[in-house]
Amino acid sequence: MSTSKVTVHFSCSVERVWQTVTDLTCTAWRSDLERVEVVDETHFIEHTKSGYTTNFTVIALEPPYRWAFTMENNNMSGSWEGIFEATADGARLTCTETVNAKHWWMRPFVPGYLKRQQKLYLDDLRKELDHGNQAGTSTGH
Repeated sequence: MSTSKVTVHFSCSVERVWQTVTDLTCTAWRSDLERVEVVDETHFIEHTKSGYTTNFTVIALEPPYRWAFTMENNNMSGSWEGIFEATADGARLTCTETVNAKHWWMRPFVPGYLKRQQKLYLDDLRKELDHGNQAGTSTGH
C-alpha cells in the first residue's frame, strides 16, 4: 500500500475550489480524462484519454469541506480524500490518496505513479482556477 498526501493553496474561495473539484459534469480541465460517466449519486466512472476506466464510490460528501471516495480498476484499489479549508487569502486543499496494487510486480512503481498523478491533477486544477481568476468568472463549463 502506498499513500500520498499533498496540501496546496489557491487564491480563490473554498466554495470555488469545491465546485470545480466535485462537479463531475464539467471535467474538461482534467488533461488526463476523456470523460466522466455519472452512474448515480454515489458512483462514477472516469475514462482516461488512453481508454482506461476506474470505478469510484463516494463515501463522504460534506460540502464544502470534505469529499472522499474509494476507487478501483484492473490494476489497483484505493481511496482518495479531499479536505477543503477556507484561509485568510483563499483556500487550502489537502488530498490524501492511498493505493494498493493488485499485481505484485506493480508495487515498486506505485509511489512514483501516485506522486505523478497527484501533481498532474493539482497542476490542472490550478490552471483552471487561475484561468477563471484572470477572466473574472468561472470557466471550462
